[in-house]
Amino acid sequence: MTDYSDPQYRAARLKKRYRAERRFRAYGLAAVLSAALILVFLLSSIIYSSLPAFSHHHVRLDIEVSSDYVSAEAPADGNYLGMVRAALRQQFPEVTARSDKRALYQILSIGAYDDIQKRVIADPSLIGSTMSLYVPLSDDIDLMLKGLIDRNLPESERIVSDRDLQFVDKLLSEERIRSQFAIALFTNGDSREPEMAGIRGALSGSLLTLVVTLIVSFPLGVLAAIYLEEVAPKNRFTALIEVNINNLAAVPSIVYGLLGLAVFINFFSMPRSAPLVGGLVLALMTLPTIIIATRAALSAIPPSIREAAMGVGASRFQVIMHHVLPLAMPGILTGTIIGLAQAAGETAPLLMIGMMAFIVDVPGDVTAKATVLPAQIYMWANNPERAFVARTSAGIVILLTLLLVVNATAIYFRRRFEKRW
Repeated sequence: MTDYSDPQYRAARLKKRYRAERRFRAYGLAAVLSAALILVFLLSSIIYSSLPAFSHHHVRLDIEVSSDYVSAEAPADGNYLGMVRAALRQQFPEVTARSDKRALYQILSIGAYDDIQKRVIADPSLIGSTMSLYVPLSDDIDLMLKGLIDRNLPESERIVSDRDLQFVDKLLSEERIRSQFAIALFTNGDSREPEMAGIRGALSGSLLTLVVTLIVSFPLGVLAAIYLEEVAPKNRFTALIEVNINNLAAVPSIVYGLLGLAVFINFFSMPRSAPLVGGLVLALMTLPTIIIATRAALSAIPPSIREAAMGVGASRFQVIMHHVLPLAMPGILTGTIIGLAQAAGETAPLLMIGMMAFIVDVPGDVTAKATVLPAQIYMWANNPERAFVARTSAGIVILLTLLLVVNATAIYFRRRFEKRW
């Protein structure tokens, strides 16, 4: 029979308990370190894959802005691509055959004329002058110069031909090629050409969509939470509403997309692929999150605040608006910002309303056709060109950065205005 009063027995039991606690702490620490290592590995691999997208190789050409290609009366209608190709031919006077010229032109990006076109349209007096400009090379040549295409492979096993290598080597020997920051990634809309594809259109569509989401979901969510927490009687009807709100927070996001397709597009005939419809769909998805967060913030306010306000003659409305709501606002803002951050990363509901589309133009308002950044990343990932791999990773990095900023803003508001009771 065990003698529980034996000091040796109690000491052994104590040592056993301490060993169990140390093992538990070790298991917890190992779990945290494992999760951190997996996260670091994931982020580092994405960042490393995105690095080629933030730079691009350009070639310096002496472009003659000739009246044979553009007129001062209609500078926007000029043959700027022909102008750039003529400047490239000047660097290779030995290239005379038509097939060789076509091969020479392929080392340039299809958007090589953008810079010269913008300059001449802004200042037609440049017609007749010669400008030295850096124009982008094609994505295949850029990947080869970055070492992502092995030039030592046999010609049959690589995209860049031996003739292209000769053209590039001559330009390199003349020090006409240099790497520049890929500003097109942030200033251009989507494109079929990787070197011309940018996130500006998708980013504008995301911002417009989130503005609509905030305008609709924030006042409705806060008012609904105030009613349920401060005004509504506690009965079966309000209990049923609370249960349904909690259930809606767990509904798959694609269900909201189906709802938006059926109601906003098919029934109300709203424009398809528009930030207006996307914002309304995301507002429906965000409402339960805002309501739950707002109710938690309101319930955290001590009852003494309400009692003190009523003791000096304040009405229930004055108690809520002048005392309870301002004190709960940090928690409300935190829940709202987190809900918007979740909405910013959603793709499935927007897929159902047509925002998963190839749209080049930058949307100017909430009724224009647009896409969003997560959808843009998904479409880039499905493109066969190798250069879109880096573009996809760069889009993920930019989206993660935006979400990090949004969540950091939520933490700031919570700590800046949080009150300790």
